[in-house]
Amino acid sequence: MTRPTLPAVNSPETTIDLNADLGEGEVTDDDLLRLVSSCNVACGGHAGDAASMAQTLAAARRNDVIAGAHPSYPDREGFGRRTGFTVAAELIPELCKQLEDITAVAQEVGVCLCHVKPHGALYNDAARDRDLAVAICDAVMATDPSLAVVGLPGSELAHAARSAGLRFIAEGFVDRAYTAKATLVPRSEPGSVYSDPAEAARQALEIATTGSVKAMTGETVPVDVETLCIHGDSPGAVASATAVVDALAAAGVRIAAPGR
Repeated sequence: MTRPTLPAVNSPETTIDLNADLGEGEVTDDDLLRLVSSCNVACGGHAGDAASMAQTLAAARRNDVIAGAHPSYPDREGFGRRTGFTVAAELIPELCKQLEDITAVAQEVGVCLCHVKPHGALYNDAARDRDLAVAICDAVMATDPSLAVVGLPGSELAHAARSAGLRFIAEGFVDRAYTAKATLVPRSEPGSVYSDPAEAARQALEIATTGSVKAMTGETVPVDVETLCIHGDSPGAVASATAVVDALAAAGVRIAAPGR
């Protein structure tokens, strides 16, 4: 197994990664894997088990899709979307276990993991909580320091990853609304999740070609990213991903995982 080489940030080539959160029990995973260039696989915290990890990782390999871990708070009941589920110090052993579990499955399947992207509330909490961001990076360092960390640009997680010497991959979202501070509008608010494929395609194209996004409140805010996410559990995820792929291709933007 050869790990792909990750490129320098801000490569001059018009290329962007399109990723999806998978292995969460959705029936559309295989369809999405024919469209995306990387994926984040649930590893037992909010969803997933050894069987689903193996199935998703094997499907990613068949489709030549780069795979990473998608750890979360230990919150299967709340699907990892309950904020402040546990404090940073208590979280490190749990995150290490999730990362170790998916690493073991990946080795059995013959897949090299390339990154770690926190899920749900953990992702959003770590964007603003320095201690939590450091805990995530400590878990990555303890498991495999060659893994990149995926998160919001300019976030506490970005700062913690770079301080730890970890490669950080800044991420934008095609199916979520943004605030004027370039953070995600909470799912509890109306209009926070896009179900219209045309809206997802418009936002993907805007971020990929201008490095900015129009916030829900009307402001244009900078969003300098290397990867775009579409949630596998979002309404019409396959239709939205198809629209995004078509829009980017029409604009001459190449979709490829980091290092491809």
